[in-house]
Amino acid sequence: MTVRSILNAKGADVATIDPRASLADAAHMLAARRIGAIVVKGPANSVAGILSERDIVRAVSTYGAASLDRTVDETMTREVVTCEAKDSINAVMEKMTAGKFRHVPVVDHNKLVGIISIGDVVKARLAQMESETRALQDYVAGS
Repeated sequence: MTVRSILNAKGADVATIDPRASLADAAHMLAARRIGAIVVKGPANSVAGILSERDIVRAVSTYGAASLDRTVDETMTREVVTCEAKDSINAVMEKMTAGKFRHVPVVDHNKLVGIISIGDVVKARLAQMESETRALQDYVAGS
């Protein structure tokens, strides 16, 4: 199973934000969309960074309420781990586990084409396991 199969099921809509937006604007967008991270847009639809709920909490912890007036650019994670649609779900799960993050932008030739979350990966993996279980049960029943 690949990242492409997840994107085919969930769609390629990605919440993005301008790096000059405020953290308050980002927090409102995360809350309104009920998501945990937002991709920061770079030139030509590239990924300049990612901003997660955790990033905002760290900023508030460090700078207090005034941090909400800071820009996304000042707070975002700049070194973003990405994947490609052709990557296996297992490989992406390994990246997420090793890096302790829950969202991975999907890129094609350095252009943003989607995003997957740990929830998307777990859902896809469970569906795959259920399918394999049914196939084994059918095989055993047919023997």
